[in-house]
Amino acid sequence: MKTTTFLTFVNEHCGRAEEAMNFYTSLFPNSKIESITRYAEGDMGGTPELIKLARFTLNGVEYMASENNFKHEWTFSPGVSIFVSCDSEEELQKLFETISSNDGQVMVPVGNYGFSKLFGWCADRYGVSWQINLDN
Repeated sequence: MKTTTFLTFVNEHCGRAEEAMNFYTSLFPNSKIESITRYAEGDMGGTPELIKLARFTLNGVEYMASENNFKHEWTFSPGVSIFVSCDSEEELQKLFETISSNDGQVMVPVGNYGFSKLFGWCADRYGVSWQINLDN
């Protein structure tokens, strides 16, 4: 048995899954898009340019993604986030700035909040939430 984080790009993020996966895999070493399956013409939930199912890795950890054009009452929430442990302050600062820039959102600025030397929480331009921590 294993678990995998699954990202569903819907509503205003539908059609941006491949762009997001390319962005994410550019941020971390040992990362790549493993596979993409697109909707076939006439498939419920999508059109041929949309991703029915994709698998990608970030620093060797597997993730899955999909998108569909159904109207959903939900999208990504900061209540669920990707937690990244960084080895240096420079790595943390660069990652935080890259993720939160270009229409991203800073939710907790990088700082010392007592539980860690440095920590920041942000969302990227696709709506995915990231907690970035200095691991020491």
